[in-house]
Amino acid sequence: MNKFLTGLLSAFLAQAAFAADLTGRWVGGTQGPDGQTRQTVLALKQDGNKLTGYVSGMGPDSNISEGKVDGDQISFVVVRDFGGTERKMEYTGKVTGDGLVLTMPAFGGRGGAGG
Repeated sequence: MNKFLTGLLSAFLAQAAFAADLTGRWVGGTQGPDGQTRQTVLALKQDGNKLTGYVSGMGPDSNISEGKVDGDQISFVVVRDFGGTERKMEYTGKVTGDGLVLTMPAFGGRGGAGG
């Protein structure tokens, strides 16, 4: 599993990381199988315990579906197209005092812990 760790909390996010509302733009890095860090952006909109938005940075923007917030726990699904084959990718995460930590599926069985 890869880890998505926020390298910085974008200026577009006015609330503290552990505030009730995750609405905003989150920027972080994901370490790829080649060891290179790739920037990933989450644009989130929270409405009660429902979470929507998109993930950007690994190919075309991908819409978030099935997004949920439960206290400091979040989860959502992104469906990506890999050469004509759709793959449902389930993300889980936790809001911490340092930001947002997401666990995401490994790509092609090759993954590593990110920064």
